[in-house]
Amino acid sequence: MGILLVASREDPASMNILHALVSTGEWQNPEKFTHGDVRMSKNTEAHIVEIDDLHIWSDGIDEIHETETGLDVSEVLVLSRHVSSSAVPALTLHAIGIPGETPHGEAGIAGGIKGQVVPPSPRFGPLFREMSRIAIEHGVDGEYDITLEATHHGPLLSRPTLYLEIGSTPDRWVDERAAAVWAEAISKCLGLNGNEQIGQWQGEGDVMIGLGGGHYAPRHRAIISESEVWVGHILAGYALDFQQRDSPDSLPSGNWRYAVETSIESTRSAFPGGRIFVHLDKKSFKGWQREALRHLLAEIKVPILRGREIL
Repeated sequence: MGILLVASREDPASMNILHALVSTGEWQNPEKFTHGDVRMSKNTEAHIVEIDDLHIWSDGIDEIHETETGLDVSEVLVLSRHVSSSAVPALTLHAIGIPGETPHGEAGIAGGIKGQVVPPSPRFGPLFREMSRIAIEHGVDGEYDITLEATHHGPLLSRPTLYLEIGSTPDRWVDERAAAVWAEAISKCLGLNGNEQIGQWQGEGDVMIGLGGGHYAPRHRAIISESEVWVGHILAGYALDFQQRDSPDSLPSGNWRYAVETSIESTRSAFPGGRIFVHLDKKSFKGWQREALRHLLAEIKVPILRGREIL
């Protein structure tokens, strides 16, 4: 079982992190394959593939890589730029998929397929905490927002995946200090320098799914920062489409139920044996929406935990 890192020549932040990784780890010389140039780690089962196209369009790159190289891919980490309208400098990461968009089956505007999610890499929580610690050590935490995001965009893959990003403007994408933070966090978590890996799922533990709130999930992020919880999908409020109920006794229509159930099942597949629970950003929901979520989660036997019950 091995880890695949994906870098795109179309993405300056992706190449920035790639160059930092290659300089800090021990890698064999790149080999050319039909899907890209591949570097193999000298110390662990990890490959970096450097592709021509933008990564959000690279559907099935995990399975293509397996076929081309023979590596049994267990998870995928995509190195990427981050773009936001606020242009705030950021180091961020997130799971991928577009569970809240319809009509299901259509291509998403930023890759992926509407209604489908990709299993989240179990390293979500450990990588976020390690990146945060290293950012503070490197002194960039005052300059960059150290954050995470809700599940969004493509590509469509089958292996557990995370996007690791530098944002949010062209000058930040090529900032070598930001890339150095990610390179060190990735190297430590994956054992690229011969160290013991951090964040490998061992088949037991509490796994949090976050529901509600904004795209940068501040209330969920606080729980993840202050605990050792494992992390699955995080669905922002915009991914949960509640239509007004026909009567006080009926559940609301809309895509919310599908999005929640799909994200829970996707998270279960990434954490076999895990104890899945939900953390609600309660203030982001109306009362009848919270009741609908509670009814659904009780029906599928997924507990809701408050922050004080997790920490």
